[in-house]
Amino acid sequence: MRGLAASLLLGGALMLGACGSPGSNTSPLLPDKKLQLTGATSIKLSSLAAAAAVAAVIYVVYDPLAPNWEIEESRLGENVYRLSMKMKRFHTGGAGESMQVLKRRASQLQMENGYHDYQIVDYNEGIDSQTLGARRVAEGLIRLVRHDHADSFLQD
Repeated sequence: MRGLAASLLLGGALMLGACGSPGSNTSPLLPDKKLQLTGATSIKLSSLAAAAAVAAVIYVVYDPLAPNWEIEESRLGENVYRLSMKMKRFHTGGAGESMQVLKRRASQLQMENGYHDYQIVDYNEGIDSQTLGARRVAEGLIRLVRHDHADSFLQD
């Protein structure tokens, strides 16, 4: 979906910045006017539109408001869950957050299902090499625990 949006934005920028050929009667979609910024500085309207489109494409690909980690959750039993997590491809930090994200989601599952505590049964993290670059991944197995079975020595 992001790729399609990026392609549409880039195509729109190219159409907006297109100019007519020297021997044709067609005109570009944006007039070749200049925006006067100061007495000596001006910028073409087509250049401004192209820059805005490039910025929009970068925003769509990078998506600064998206969470750093995506979680795929699988229920393996009544009180056992596997959480598989992948970090977003382009990020500015958050590489050490996987355990924090796992514990946050485990705590949410514990509260939603009325359990007293949770145990992290298994946890591992690594790098998944892909065509467009490596991606940090992590996976954890958690067990939700009732009050009578809770034991702090079984944590982590």
